[in-house]
Amino acid sequence: MSPPVKLLDRARSLRREATAAENKLWDHLRNRQLNNAKFVRQEPIGPYIADFACRSAKLVIEIDGVTHETPEEIVHDLKRTAFLQERRYRVIRFRNEDVFGDLAPVLEAISLHLR
Repeated sequence: MSPPVKLLDRARSLRREATAAENKLWDHLRNRQLNNAKFVRQEPIGPYIADFACRSAKLVIEIDGVTHETPEEIVHDLKRTAFLQERRYRVIRFRNEDVFGDLAPVLEAISLHLR
């Protein structure tokens, strides 16, 4: 079943308006650069949009900024993670600071989850 048009439009908008951290990580995930895994970005899964997803590995990567530290966003992220896990996705999260500070451990963690 295809995602609703509004969700697809929102995903396209998020691709165009990607954060600096998302763009930096995307530069290393695109074109099968990491473990030859095919990643897509801003992927609708159910009612949610994953920052990055590797469909074949059932892996979702989320890049979280400071807005994800509010109590409301923490609850929302927990619900999203539970929804994705019910669909057999593994979800790993990184903070913007992780991506900007030292990207090597981020890429290594993703690589380990792909194996």
